Amino acid sequence: MIARTLMVQGTASAAGKTLLVAALCRLFRRAGLRVAPFKSQNMALNAFVTPDGGEIGRAQAVQAEAAGAALSVDMNPILLKPEGSARCQVIVMGKSVGSLTAAQYHDKKGELAGVIAASLGRLREAHDVVVIEGAGSPAEINLKDRELVNMHVARLADAPVLLVGDIDRGGVFASLVGTMELLERHERARIAGFVINKFRGDLSLLTPGLETLTGRTGVPVLGVVPFIDDLRLPDEDGVSLDDRDRGRDRTSGSVAVASGARDLAVVVVRFPRLANHDELQPLEYEPGVRLRYVDRPEEIAAADLVILPGSKSTMADLAWLRERGLGQALAARIERGGPVLGICGGCQMLGETIEDPGGVESAIPHVAGGLGFLPLRTRFQADKIVAQVKASPSAGSFLTGGLPPGTTLTGYEIHAGVAERSAGAPAPFRLSARNGQAVDLPDGAVGAGGVVVGTLIHGLLENAAVRSSLLASLRARRGDPTPPPSPAAAPGDVYDRLADVVRDSLDWPLVRRITGLA
Repeated sequence: MIARTLMVQGTASAAGKTLLVAALCRLFRRAGLRVAPFKSQNMALNAFVTPDGGEIGRAQAVQAEAAGAALSVDMNPILLKPEGSARCQVIVMGKSVGSLTAAQYHDKKGELAGVIAASLGRLREAHDVVVIEGAGSPAEINLKDRELVNMHVARLADAPVLLVGDIDRGGVFASLVGTMELLERHERARIAGFVINKFRGDLSLLTPGLETLTGRTGVPVLGVVPFIDDLRLPDEDGVSLDDRDRGRDRTSGSVAVASGARDLAVVVVRFPRLANHDELQPLEYEPGVRLRYVDRPEEIAAADLVILPGSKSTMADLAWLRERGLGQALAARIERGGPVLGICGGCQMLGETIEDPGGVESAIPHVAGGLGFLPLRTRFQADKIVAQVKASPSAGSFLTGGLPPGTTLTGYEIHAGVAERSAGAPAPFRLSARNGQAVDLPDGAVGAGGVVVGTLIHGLLENAAVRSSLLASLRARRGDPTPPPSPAAAPGDVYDRLADVVRDSLDWPLVRRITGLA
């Protein structure tokens, strides 16, 4: 039997669709059903890698984990990775098909509609329920005739739709009613219920508004989901960083405020085209660590660690870094012996040269020199390396010094640049496997007498052993006499906790009936 479908759309981006889909996936799984997530088109710079080397949005990897489903490119057949100047790298079925302008992408939508339909069909044949996530809002009237991710998919899947509004940002009633008004009649008929998300107040004070909302639209409110603290799930994109800039905290134990004078200060350079920042979130939850995203030279001088993270456009972000004076600040820091970690694009920037004559990663086609702190030379090529990897520590450094020899670490690679080390230059890690195939390859480089470390492996800091080694090393460097705090522990199974909150907040029997599961 072909799978039932349920779709979650929102009145705007960051309304909470991703987490609601993850919760529904876990709830259906706990009911004994084979369930899979699906998002036809995702626009995000936080990506993940499937076991066979395909690239998809990190959000769908999170949802698949909640569903207990094997990760597949069918769960996110189209991934758009913004590059600036109205261009995106377009990933179709896990592989890059090039960098396109908005107009060029729209010209391909007829072809891509078939890709979406095929992926959805395969998921429905292999599962009992497919929970579908929309993007942005279904009421973008300027895009209605060409969208591939909201009502187009709802019609394709014949899916009832739950419409989610974020009350924490304000204006939730206006956004829900306004969305309904802008939908076509047949689209409004698909809206099976409203969900009010991220509520922090007294529910009794909200009830009159809910009754008026249903009376005005004829659509039931399925429930009010509270703001959930300390979930510790990876961010889908950079909206969470914007929230922090506005002083809004994602958790009750705010990562934006130091908990003590002796906290380790970790700063991350916030590139304009910052990518895969979700891999740094485990550091935020470590006790005694204060992690901040910065863009001014004076903010990096006194930090215990500076991280240059991944970038979607390495050369353009390197030019930005120099223009901001951050290159000189890094040089002064390294001269004083201050540790610097570069990950993927950040690693490439720290090298001696970067060549991108074909404009693979940047609109800047010429050859540019790197910052010169690592004995690496990078040249971009059209074929992208996308792989889940296993690695072990190699040369000693502030990052790896506390790891026992032979420790196996996991992570993933997503890069087009091929890095070549100078002869005899040390590498912090050696790869032992790529996409399940045995390899023996050095990764990254160590420079400036061990003060600078670069790696092309994403996700290393998601390994508890690496975080423990790093934090112990940073504390030792500043002579901290206090013993290291106990490792941060997540409060139980995060997906079960999320699912419990959502189930207690919604009319779950009605959700099951809407899905066709009597």
